[in-house]
Amino acid sequence: MEKKLKVGIIGCGGIANGKHMPALKKVAEVEMVAFCDIIVERAEKAAKDFGVEGAKVYKDYKELLKDKSIDVVHVCTPNRSHSFITVDALEAGKHVMCEKPMAINSEEAKKMLDAAKRTGKKLTIGYQNRQRNDSLYLKAEADDGVFGDIYYAKATALRRRAVPTWGVFINEYEQGGGPLIDIGTHALDLTLWTMNNYKPKYCVGTTYHALNNQTETGNAWGDWDPKQFTVEDCAFGFIVMENGATIVLESSWALNITEDREACTTVCGTKAGARMIDQGKLEINGVKHGRPYVTQLGGTKGVAFYDAGGDDPAYREAKAWIKSIIDDTEPVVLPEQALVVTQILEGIYESAKTGKPYYFENK
Repeated sequence: MEKKLKVGIIGCGGIANGKHMPALKKVAEVEMVAFCDIIVERAEKAAKDFGVEGAKVYKDYKELLKDKSIDVVHVCTPNRSHSFITVDALEAGKHVMCEKPMAINSEEAKKMLDAAKRTGKKLTIGYQNRQRNDSLYLKAEADDGVFGDIYYAKATALRRRAVPTWGVFINEYEQGGGPLIDIGTHALDLTLWTMNNYKPKYCVGTTYHALNNQTETGNAWGDWDPKQFTVEDCAFGFIVMENGATIVLESSWALNITEDREACTTVCGTKAGARMIDQGKLEINGVKHGRPYVTQLGGTKGVAFYDAGGDDPAYREAKAWIKSIIDDTEPVVLPEQALVVTQILEGIYESAKTGKPYYFENK
């Protein structure tokens, strides 16, 4: 391909610098030509570090969207602004990669999906954990029918003491929630994707502000400010799907446990089961010739799952996303799938508020 896709970055904070821009920099078919942030100095630094010569810098994302030469936009802003920035970008004729979660609620997420359908532009959400070696292997086994019908699963995103104390992570207004919407969303996406089941019937949820007011916290990134910590510190959900399958979702930034386990799923089917012990380490169990077996894949110290590294998930995500635009194929993460993730998260939060089950009929 002679013409490179021109990409604009909206939001030049942590996730843009830690994932999106370094990954896009490795994709040969891309050049980053525009950067926007409400703190202009961050956009200027991003342009210097990742942009082509003459890359433009903006404070107002709407000015960036006026540039008709830009083909693709990556939305890397706080959760509250995902929806309206994405809709505006789609309406401006851009393909959009929006960082997870899709939006702060299902109504806003539906606006994004409707805009993508209306404009004919591609929309995807940043669930890069699908691109891990263990995730890809698990999905391939599920698609091959190794597990049979998956009727029980557990989506796990548990941290012992790792509350993100920078940016707006602990601000409920900006983020729409805490660990459930931040890291629980990855675990739930992996689980639904592996099961290939996107039809929830109802859910029950609980959220806790049990540790928010503590001061000597032992937190990985330093003590949090209790006055600023307005989101939950942990949340749990029990989800029943239309076909009767059950999913348990557990998420925490701070919980009195002995080990962290994040962006992992466990699936149990009629033929076999599997458990992500940790990212990169997968265990498959079943019965063969009348005897129980357990097969562990990955986990060799210093060696990534099955190989000596390979492409990192962020680069795989970026490469597959750009390829879907060039080849005019569906992106790996469909917006319809991400919408269901958001619907379930919303249902758990709502159930936690009301103390009643949340039903997804007509949602």
